[in-house]
Amino acid sequence: MADSPAVPPFVDAAWLDTALAHGRTALADVRWYPDGRDPAEAFAAGHLPGAVRVDVDDVLAGPPSDAAGRHPLPAPDAFLRALADLGLPVDEGVVVAYDDAGGVIAARLVWMLRALGRPAALLDGGLLAWRAAGRPLETGAGEQRAPLPRTGAAPTDLPTTWPAVLLADVDDAARAAADPGSVLLDARPAERFAGAPDALDPRAGHVPGAVGLPVRDDVDALGRLLPEEVLRDRLAAAGVRAEAVAAGAVVSSCGSGVTACHRLLVIEHLGLGRARLWPGSWSQWSRDPARPAATG
Repeated sequence: MADSPAVPPFVDAAWLDTALAHGRTALADVRWYPDGRDPAEAFAAGHLPGAVRVDVDDVLAGPPSDAAGRHPLPAPDAFLRALADLGLPVDEGVVVAYDDAGGVIAARLVWMLRALGRPAALLDGGLLAWRAAGRPLETGAGEQRAPLPRTGAAPTDLPTTWPAVLLADVDDAARAAADPGSVLLDARPAERFAGAPDALDPRAGHVPGAVGLPVRDDVDALGRLLPEEVLRDRLAAAGVRAEAVAAGAVVSSCGSGVTACHRLLVIEHLGLGRARLWPGSWSQWSRDPARPAATG
């Protein structure tokens, strides 16, 4: 598997305080709502001081399609240039991301940067824990640019492909679901996995053979990670073990490859290695009528 950046995948507020004091660290507010709420309005209503809003649809995803799903990965060079345009560190420095949903949305940005060898971390608890601790918020849209000094010209020599070892396509997902020695994890809420009506995709249900493991159950009411032993037991019960991860036999999916990234960060956090992301996830599978759907 690809090497992991030195920064841990999850950091707390004390770690963030120290990193910000030393400079070359920036905060990214990564919110997205499936019910149609406007992330820009939520950001203006209150965000961590100095944070820059990163749009999921515009920065963290390419154009949606039936063939690729709702949130396919963008070209990595375009992604890094978009972050640089926001003033976020690309060539050096650390990006710490957060949201108001236990990190399950902001994890997409963190995973993407770490997949490209850039240091990034998820703020454990995010906005919910920050508020609960009585820490201050800023309001207003701001300048939408990180207050970091530029280190020179725009980034060059950027990667043009994602590390293949960290990705799975739709056929890889089908094989993982069918192979007793592999695991296809589905991070969506239990009701969506079971087949409850869902306006996001044309069909409800899940990939036959997939294991439902709701990612939002990995955090507490304030969005903070559950104890490591609890997370480890949950993953082990689903068949996730270090040897399977090392063999590329663990694939993480969700609705459209966003919340699945949180599960990947948890697997890395527990020292189990780096599993694979299926970017298309159910949004890709459900748009192909030739692919079977299971319910229950």
